[in-house]
This record gives sequence, structure tokens and C-alpha cells, in this order.
Amino acid sequence: MSKLSHKKSIALFNKAKRIIPGGVNSPVRAFKAVGGSPLFIQSAKGSKIYDVDGNEYIDYVLSWGPMILGHSHPTVIKALQKACEKGTSYGAPTPLEIELAEMILRAYPSMEIVRMVNSGTEATMSAIRVARGFTGRDKIIKFEGCYHGHADGLLVKAGSGAMTFGVPDSAGVPKDYARNTITVPFNDLNAVKKVLDKGAKNIACVILEPVVGNIGCVLPKPGFLEGLRKLTKKHGVILIFDEVMTGFRVSYGGAQKAFKIKPDMTCLGKVIGGGLPVGAFGGRKDIMKMVAPEGPVYQAGTLSGNPLAMTAGIETLKIISKPDTYKQLMSKSAALVEALRDASKRAGIKTKFYRAGSMFCTYFTETEVVDYTTAKKADAQKFAQFFRKMLERGINLAPSQFEAGFMSLAHSIADINKTARAAYESFKEIK
Repeated sequence: MSKLSHKKSIALFNKAKRIIPGGVNSPVRAFKAVGGSPLFIQSAKGSKIYDVDGNEYIDYVLSWGPMILGHSHPTVIKALQKACEKGTSYGAPTPLEIELAEMILRAYPSMEIVRMVNSGTEATMSAIRVARGFTGRDKIIKFEGCYHGHADGLLVKAGSGAMTFGVPDSAGVPKDYARNTITVPFNDLNAVKKVLDKGAKNIACVILEPVVGNIGCVLPKPGFLEGLRKLTKKHGVILIFDEVMTGFRVSYGGAQKAFKIKPDMTCLGKVIGGGLPVGAFGGRKDIMKMVAPEGPVYQAGTLSGNPLAMTAGIETLKIISKPDTYKQLMSKSAALVEALRDASKRAGIKTKFYRAGSMFCTYFTETEVVDYTTAKKADAQKFAQFFRKMLERGINLAPSQFEAGFMSLAHSIADINKTARAAYESFKEIK
């Protein structure tokens, strides 16, 4: 295996560390979980990315999910070029906002009204605020391992038991914020029932990733989501699906379509911006009528609904809404996971593979992964070895055991075959 040169990336990282916290503008990019220095990317096209040293990689990060068409799709790029000529932002309504909103509502019938924002964090933060305003209650329930952005009240981990109020999981988060967040294990319906039976009158909402994409790719057990829907309805608690990652990834209508669940509110991002910063939250009409200027719950954003993000989102959804698009995407995703599973078996490495639509994850463990606790049992050091060996063979995976990978329409059978060969050789070298 020839050693790739990363001299320019290393030099840029050293320079960045002097002027940017940790040298990166989002923590996971720093490669702390896998060792070494991060790649600095020069360009991307289709299924490939190219670093500043001229190395080519088959990319399964895809900007952490948005690039469902692959990088630099010509239709999206052409539409963006035309949009730029008309101006990049107006701070005023545009017809594009209506067009994208209508496309989202058609794909997600549970959403009757939708508000555009600029990030997934904005979407989840705003949805929770609206749920609190609608119910008049302060507390929320979230699940261990579900990441909903970096708003203060959501950076919370579980205490000693399911009934324990959370403690801050980040410096700078006041304890008073954390006290309003109750954390329970994912896939544990009984834990949710106990919390609601004891104090539902104080709980505004239950928020979760219906497929957990921030501890890898953890699927809901049969009956779990259905049970949540029944419990929240019984107690008048708003059920929020954070589909920032799963939206348009698990299916065109997200996880809620795939699992046939109708949440009260939904948060979206990533794919609906076609690679540009975007987010959205929406839900039942009676709930969304609470949002300013129609209602008393304030939410605003200078760049919300800007024409560039709306254009990229519209063009992306136009393409992925075509017949057979998801058949292709799911076929490729299944082929990749099967190829990786076969490679690990032939190499004699114990792994668990999970897939939800075009999201996937490899865990170095013999234990079935059903929640945060079982995910943490996976061998992160073995994953780090695997990641580095795959990178040297031209395969770009997420630089953490606890992040999902993604498939795009641009990935080819040749890409999958090359990835499988690289995986087999990399698995063999793991100690």
C-alpha cells in the first residue's frame, strides 16, 4: 500500500490551529477520534473529493449527508450560477421559499406549515420553543445519543437513571437549562412511560432522531416509535421527529414514511439545502400558528429562505423525486453494506453493520447495537485503525466510530467494488 502525501493538509492544519479553535470550524473534523491530521479539501465532483495534496478519495461523508446527488451536480450548479446573478440575499420574501415549502409539505404530509431556517440546530431549538409555547410546559424528553444541535438545553447527557434530570454535557451550559431536559435510553419505551406517568403535566415534548445517526446508525426496535406516538398522544405531549439527518435519506418522506408514524412536528435540514446551509421545522397547523408574526413564539433569521439555499434545495428535490431514484439509491446502499459485511467476514473481524435507507454504519463489536450504551461498547480504537487504512487506500469515511456514512446517486458499482477491496485489505491489517 503506497503512502499518500498529506504535507499540504498538515501545514494548513498547523496554520489553522493558530487562528481557529482546534484548527476546525466543527469539532469532529479535527480527527481526534481517529488520530492524524484532517484532510483539507480542494474540490469535489460526483462520488469523489480531492484534497490540497492532489489525492482522490471515494467519499462516504458527503458533507455529513446533504450531497445525496453527489458533489457538484451539474443541474444544481447551473441553477445556482443563475441565482447568483440575481443576487445572493434580499432579506425579503421570494417565490422560491414557497416552491420549496410546497415540495417539503408534499413529501411530509404530517407537516401542514413549515418555517425555513439556516441550520439543523436552529430547527430543533425553534421546534422545542414552539412546543413549549403551545403546551405551556417547560420540560422536554430526549434520548441518550440523539444529537439535536448545540443549543444549551440539548447538550445534556443522562444521569444515573431514566428518571434523573440531566446535567450539562458541555462547559458553558447553565445547570438550570439542563434541569428542564430529561434523558432516557433510546429504544426503552418503559423508561418513557415512567417519566410521563409521573410528570407529563410538566413535559412539553419528546424529541428524537427516529433513526439515531449521531452514535452511528441505530434503528428503532419494532413497536418503539409506535409506542412513543401512543404515549405522547395520551398525555398531550408534542412528538418531534428530528429528521435533519434521516429526512430524504431513509425514504423520500423520511423515517416517518418508512415507519408509518405521524409526528406532531418535524425538523429537517441537509438534503433540503442541496449542500447549502439550511434547516426547516414544521408540523400541525394549530401548533405552527404559534410562530411569529402570527403567534407569540418568536423566531427570526436574516438569511432564512435565502434564494441560493432555496434554489439548491428545489433542484435537488426535483431530481430525487423522480421515479426509480430511491430504488437506485437503496440498491447501491444495500450492495455497499453487503460488500463490507462480506469483507469483514473473510478477514475474520467481528463487526456489526446497520443500514437505514442510504445511511449506514460499521461497529467493531459482537454486541447488537440498540442504544447509546451498546454503541459505546464498540471498539473505537479498531475503528480508528480501519479509518486510517481506508483513507490511505482512497476511501473517505466519517472520522468517528459514532457517525453515520452516506450513499449518493453518483456512486458507481466500480466505487463500491473498490471500497470492498480496500475494506478487505484494511480489515486484514487490524490488530
